[in-house]
Amino acid sequence: MAWRIGIDIGGTFTDVALVEEASGQIGIAKVMTTPHDYGEAVIAGIRKGLAENAIDPADVTLLSHATTVVTNALLEHKGAKCGFVATRGFRDLLELRRSSRPDLYDLFQDGPIVLVPRRHRYEITERIDAQGEVVTPLASSEIPALIEAIRAAGLQTVAVSFLFSFLNDSHERQVGAALRAALPDVGVFLSCEVLPEIREFERASTTAVCAYVGPLLAGYLARLSSATKALGLPELYVMGSSGGVFDIAEGLRMPAMAVESGPAAGVIAAALAGRQLGRPNLISFDMGGTTAKASVIVGHEVAVTAEYEVGGGANTRRWMHGTGHPIRVPVIDLAEVSAGGGSIAWVDPGGALKVGPHSAGADPGPAAYGAGGMRPTVTDADVVLGWLDREALLDGGLPIALDAAERAIAADVAAPFGLSVREAAARIIEVVNSNMAQALRIVSVERGHDPREFSLIAFGGAGPVHAVALAEELQIPEVIIPPAPGAFSALGLVATDLKRDYARTLYADLETVEPAQVADAFAAMEAAGAAILEAAAVPVDRRALPRFADVRYRRQAYELTLPVEAGPVTRDSLDHLAAAFHEKHEQTYGHANPSEAVQLVNLRLTAVGKLADLKLAQPSDPLKVRVRTREVWFAATGFALAEVHWRNGLSAGATIAGPAIIEALDSTTVVPPGWTGRVDELGYIRLTRS
Repeated sequence: MAWRIGIDIGGTFTDVALVEEASGQIGIAKVMTTPHDYGEAVIAGIRKGLAENAIDPADVTLLSHATTVVTNALLEHKGAKCGFVATRGFRDLLELRRSSRPDLYDLFQDGPIVLVPRRHRYEITERIDAQGEVVTPLASSEIPALIEAIRAAGLQTVAVSFLFSFLNDSHERQVGAALRAALPDVGVFLSCEVLPEIREFERASTTAVCAYVGPLLAGYLARLSSATKALGLPELYVMGSSGGVFDIAEGLRMPAMAVESGPAAGVIAAALAGRQLGRPNLISFDMGGTTAKASVIVGHEVAVTAEYEVGGGANTRRWMHGTGHPIRVPVIDLAEVSAGGGSIAWVDPGGALKVGPHSAGADPGPAAYGAGGMRPTVTDADVVLGWLDREALLDGGLPIALDAAERAIAADVAAPFGLSVREAAARIIEVVNSNMAQALRIVSVERGHDPREFSLIAFGGAGPVHAVALAEELQIPEVIIPPAPGAFSALGLVATDLKRDYARTLYADLETVEPAQVADAFAAMEAAGAAILEAAAVPVDRRALPRFADVRYRRQAYELTLPVEAGPVTRDSLDHLAAAFHEKHEQTYGHANPSEAVQLVNLRLTAVGKLADLKLAQPSDPLKVRVRTREVWFAATGFALAEVHWRNGLSAGATIAGPAIIEALDSTTVVPPGWTGRVDELGYIRLTRS
């Protein structure tokens, strides 16, 4: 038997999913996340999963991991001591940023903390112009002083980003070679290697992010890889933000690719579920311990964007630029809000009830976990209302302290508003559901999609608890609860492909550019992609090199990305690209101008090593049938008796009418009055209005 293992670190739990390739059999292991050393929980979860499923490490064919190290380092400002080298006169590029501000009328707002302090930002005399021609030769005599300054500052890494190096990288490579030769212990990241694309600030920011997080990611992956090899497991792969995995060496060359790797895995798993169920249009909803994430899948295709800011608020509203550190790498288009099971409920100075952004995390966790938590959380409200078992979770593995949850809600929420504990818990749920509905609107209504034409696939430890309430808010007709929803993101880690993205700027009009020039640029990227796939021993019949182009009308500031036809690049294929752009522009913005010239800006290529498809299924076990009742609160009825079913005992075709609760090891599903759940032949639960 061949097994794949995926590990996803959440704010509260670390999930390990184990899938047998032939049958689709799923094994799950959940352990508490260890914030002091995330690798500790990873290894503990792997050991637990191997033991509980009687798996020989030699039978594991894929080990894939979604890490939060990169994102956490940027959020907590705990990155490496790094430097930045720029063209003379441009050392403050990272600080000047762009003019975008999250609050147009706040004269006292501060931008994000600059990753590289000014004393560690250096200049060197050189200049390349906008055509790639040398205006000022590189002053090689200044390099020794630069090396000494970096050595004296004790820097761990250096980011080098010169003007227009994406057109002519000779100066940047000369400086990089000199730094690497003289400072072998200092990591050197060149923008021409990290992101050879137009847009100076975004290129510099992405390179600086790589330098800032590189040493932390390298140390973490080295320790984890050593520990997994000691268990007899295969090479460790890391999930990328675009929805594919890559090996450690590739990740260390481009650490920014590991941003948002966990949420990306969940969307990939949702897309796989959509293909299995024949549901091309899905809204994925992932609610964990700290945040809730939403994304949209249209025609089985996952939405990807190259405009992303990490460490700020731009990932909750697409138009709120200027709040984080821009990275120009493909990222699955997500809307994220600080609303998870561990999100803390509190009353602001104006007397309004708020939920989040602060979270109880894994330590101490919600008050109901009995580990010392004193602040009321969404999980505590779920327990008080009966949505979660009031005695234990994780099939008895996590005892619940109901009295602690009630005390926390009484002190911080019920008392200020003069409510009973149960009434206060209901208000907490109303607020957090409103916050999460906003994320669903961002990826659906505000992207031009009607949510009534989609199904909502809900996962994460808390996702199935709140899913139906959100579906009612947006009039979504169907809610799908997949197998192992509490570890669904970990399942996505074993259902994805090996992937690496490449980009090159080629600034020209589509009407006049020479097809050979476009073909040569693609050929260079194809050679690099083929080498990656060859090194990973991907069979030739499982390799793919899809091509894309960023195009726009003249004088526009941003582009649309479209696929480029396979085969030779000809005048006809470029004309087809222009026609496709007009059509896409009409679809996206509601208008198009076919008489306007179309500009080519960037060429993109994705190297894909396709893994064998998995069939996710959750077989039932008649011996595990359990049915009991408990008092549960619903908005329509207040508290009422509801049947409580154990999911593993539900056979295909089983129908459960609300009010009901469906419990499992990894998650709980709430079926309100007026809704009915049906279990299909693969073990998915389909919830529809009665």
